[in-house]
Amino acid sequence: MVNELVLTIFIAVFLHAACYYPCSGSNAKINFREKEKEVLDQILGPGRYDARIRPSGVNGTVEGDGPTVVRINIFLRSISKIDDYKMEYSVQLTFREQWMDERLKFNDFHGKLKYLTLTEANRVWMPDLFFSNEKEGHTHNIIMPNVYIRIFPYGSVLYSIRISLTLSCPMNLKLYPLDRQICSLRMASYGWTTDDLVFLWKDGDPVQVVKNLHLPRFTLEKFLTDYCNSKTNTGEYSCLKVDLLFKREFSYYLIQIYIPCCMLVIVSWVSFWLDQGAVPARVSLGVTTLLTMATQTSGINASLPPVSYTKAIDVWTGVCLTFVFGALLEFALVNYASRSDMHRENMKKQRRQVELEHAQSLDGASDMIDTDSNATFAMVRNRSLHNHIDANNPSPLLQKPLVRGPGDSMRLEKAHCEVHMQPRPNCCRSWLSKFPTRSKRIDVISRITFPLVFALFNVIYWSTYLFREEAEES
Repeated sequence: MVNELVLTIFIAVFLHAACYYPCSGSNAKINFREKEKEVLDQILGPGRYDARIRPSGVNGTVEGDGPTVVRINIFLRSISKIDDYKMEYSVQLTFREQWMDERLKFNDFHGKLKYLTLTEANRVWMPDLFFSNEKEGHTHNIIMPNVYIRIFPYGSVLYSIRISLTLSCPMNLKLYPLDRQICSLRMASYGWTTDDLVFLWKDGDPVQVVKNLHLPRFTLEKFLTDYCNSKTNTGEYSCLKVDLLFKREFSYYLIQIYIPCCMLVIVSWVSFWLDQGAVPARVSLGVTTLLTMATQTSGINASLPPVSYTKAIDVWTGVCLTFVFGALLEFALVNYASRSDMHRENMKKQRRQVELEHAQSLDGASDMIDTDSNATFAMVRNRSLHNHIDANNPSPLLQKPLVRGPGDSMRLEKAHCEVHMQPRPNCCRSWLSKFPTRSKRIDVISRITFPLVFALFNVIYWSTYLFREEAEES
């Protein structure tokens, strides 16, 4: 009985073991995180990998090893500012490098391990790339360092990092603010020559830009990728560059600069319509517009570098300042002409007074002479007339000559010539003759001349710089 019980227990345990172990073997799950650790220890363990040695080139052989090829692409996340004064711009981007290192090949367990991830760049060999036109730069470490390295089963290495850079951007401001600027991002090898290391743009789309990129006062029109290898006395170094073409937004400057300057110039013309005697009003208006225009000009120049050439905004502000200053000088001329007119008028009054007094004195003397001689003159005149009528006895009505003498014809010709030599009436002179004083004429002429000249300047200015902008764009 006991033997049967023991045999039954043994059979049950045997059957359970025979059923359990095959089933558990077929359903067992592999922990691939542990496998990653094993693979990393295997390929990066001590004595197995040296990060100081660069990888062999593409299809590298023992005889004549080629340079390591590193393919680069960037993702432009944002452009925070473009500084005209310092001639620089700040950009945040995701920078990626990819190259082949056959020493890092590993078993992917039939596709189960797609790639290995590292966060320490010093564990593997890295290209010595630097940004040649960089002024400042930093990486991002919030919340964790924004960097990773992926190692793929066939030995490919992908390095990705998020960085913020302040880069120099030499600008040509001759057409400012109607200009376009090209800012470059240059990447080069610092120590490896092209015999050892070559940078190439990644095939397809090497530069990507975030959608709805907003820039202060600029618009990113397009970007171009190119190569910029440099040769020095130590060798030739591989270099990549991307040119960003920025167009300045003109609407901001139209509202902030051009329209206020036009308004100041037009306000200075109000002085031409004020009375000549309103000296405080005209002086205060001219001085106020002149100082405001000077302040506007200094504020514009404060935000721009002191370049040696003339900018488009310098021409505009200079001409507007000249018009405002000309309006102030016009009042000085009007004031001088007004005082001259008053002096001339006073001289005329004095002359008339002297002539009137002289005429009155002559009239008094002639009255005394006429009283004594009127009677004698009447008696002599009557006697001579009576003798003349009795001698010839013709009618006194026939004493007028019927034929013109030679002197009469000369006088007629002279009068005729004078009529023909008189200048023809001029519309401008006839119109100006309505204003008797010179000061008033200067004001009236300025009311027409200043707006016409300013309008002509606007036509020349905008046609010149807009055509130059289109020419540079093409």
